[in-house]
Amino acid sequence: MPHNTPTPSLPARLLRHLRSTRTTARRAFPSTTLKAIQASIGEGEQRHRAQVRVIVEAALSLGAVRRGESARQRAHELFSHYRIWDTEENCGVLVYINLADRKVEIVADRGINRHVTREQWQQVCRLMTSGYAQGKFEESSLQGLARLNALLAEAMPLREGGGGENELSDRPLLL
Repeated sequence: MPHNTPTPSLPARLLRHLRSTRTTARRAFPSTTLKAIQASIGEGEQRHRAQVRVIVEAALSLGAVRRGESARQRAHELFSHYRIWDTEENCGVLVYINLADRKVEIVADRGINRHVTREQWQQVCRLMTSGYAQGKFEESSLQGLARLNALLAEAMPLREGGGGENELSDRPLLL
């Protein structure tokens, strides 16, 4: 779900995507932050049946920017590409972070979207993007994941007897 920010002009957006590199992403999300995110996902999945995947992308390709591809469209593409939809209970959730567009998008499979509203997803996205705007990438990611895990524990609590198989890697991807 998008955090509502004004849409920049094409030249301004192109420039932002040119300036946002893998190095930019590594500075915002160093290995310690990625490990903390992985731990948060793993801990959350001890309380719910959903499968969470985090993908951080520095920028879109220049062709995608020229075509006007949105962060939301890219999130859907990655949701499909990484087969986040391919879980036993249709319970995959992608948290997509696009640094150049300053957007966080959540794409959830139908097994989850029956229980969580669009506004609830947007609250998680706003929590994260507001912290990112202050340069607090680790803290904001962990706060967002804590809120996300609480929503998922309510929507898809563990069944009696414990959790199921971990179907998606908890390790965040840095593209």
